[in-house]
Formats: sequence, C-alpha cells, structure tokens
Amino acid sequence: MTVVSHLTCVGSTKDEIYGILEKYKDNGVENILALRGDPPAGQKDFVQPKDGFAYAADLVGFIKKKFPSMCIGVAGFPEGHPQTQNRLKEIDYMKAKVDAGADYIVAQLFFENRDFYDYCERCELAGIKVPIIAGIMPITTRHGMTRMAELAAGSRIPARLLKAVQRAGDDEYVAKVGVHWATEQVRDLVDNKIRGIHFYTLNNSIETLKIYEALGVRDSQQLAV
Repeated sequence: MTVVSHLTCVGSTKDEIYGILEKYKDNGVENILALRGDPPAGQKDFVQPKDGFAYAADLVGFIKKKFPSMCIGVAGFPEGHPQTQNRLKEIDYMKAKVDAGADYIVAQLFFENRDFYDYCERCELAGIKVPIIAGIMPITTRHGMTRMAELAAGSRIPARLLKAVQRAGDDEYVAKVGVHWATEQVRDLVDNKIRGIHFYTLNNSIETLKIYEALGVRDSQQLAV
C-alpha cells in the first residue's frame, strides 16, 4: 500500500513545512500531494503566511529541493479553478507546478468526461507531460450533491444528472443514480486508457465498492488491464 499525504501551505512557515516533511521521511512517507489549500474559516481570500508560500508551485519547488526523492502530486482543475477566471493563465499556473517538480496531477472531481479529456489536451498543448489522474466522486444524497458543489467550487453538474436525481424517490435511489453515473464515467475513462482514477470517498468507500462490483472487477489492478 502506498501512503500519499496531503500537505497544504496555508498558515505555515517554511520551517514548519520542513519539520512536517522531516517527520514524513522518518516514517517512510515518500509521496506528497502538495496543495496551497483553502483560506481558513472566516477568511475570504488567501493571505501568504510570513516566511511561507504564496503558491502551490513554490511548495512543490521547496519539497523537490529539500527532499528530491519524494514523489509529488498536485491538483488540477478540469472545469477551472474557482479563483482563476482566465483559463489560459490557469494552465500556465499548472505548468509552473510541473516545472517546479510535480510528478503527476490529480484532477478535481468532474461529472462530464469530455471536460477531463479537454483538460488533458490543453495540458498537452502547454507541454505538460506528467500523468493526469481523473477524479471521480459519486453522488450519494441530494444534500451531499449540494455540499460537493460547494467543496469543488465551480464543478458543473450536468442537466441529465440533475434530472435523474430529481426522479429518484429518496436518497437510497439518489445513491443508485450516483453509482450508475460514476460507473459509466469510469468505464469510459478506462476504455480510453487514462493514467489513473482517484475516487473521492470522504471516508465512505461503500459507493466505490459498488462501482467496482458494477464494473465486474475486484481490485484496481483489473482496471489497469
């Protein structure tokens, strides 16, 4: 099993980040998902900490310089970063993270595969060659769908999916809709030989197991065939 630790630079100095990375190294953690992170609760905009990092690219460069053996992943946004309205600059920022030393990209959740494929093509045009891992999160409840839209600000929920959720009588059937939709997404992604899939579970893997069952597989290795 590979452990991937999520590391944000919100509110932390460079020395504090270094201390965290030292502990990771001492405990055998060699895989980091480097994120800038969201502003603290009650704070509208991100404020660079004193002697801290302003951008995820800066954090990536720091890790790669101090701990060159660590494998570093970064976040990508197929439907656009909520704080970057200019989609051309957004890809430039993504390229900066890769140029700083990122080894792969984990995409934010999405519900239309065409958005992910388009994002991959735009990354390729920008000279980004690292693997891009798709982000999938099945809808399980109506309330959860609203919360997902808030957590992944800017995420687009297709009208077809909304109609299916509205037809569902209760949350038990909403979950069935969500699993079916996500299963078809995964089936298409695997058929198109994407580099990997990250399931956002929010500490509840039941729906992910149902997706595996619907696909007729028992483990992730079968999806790589």
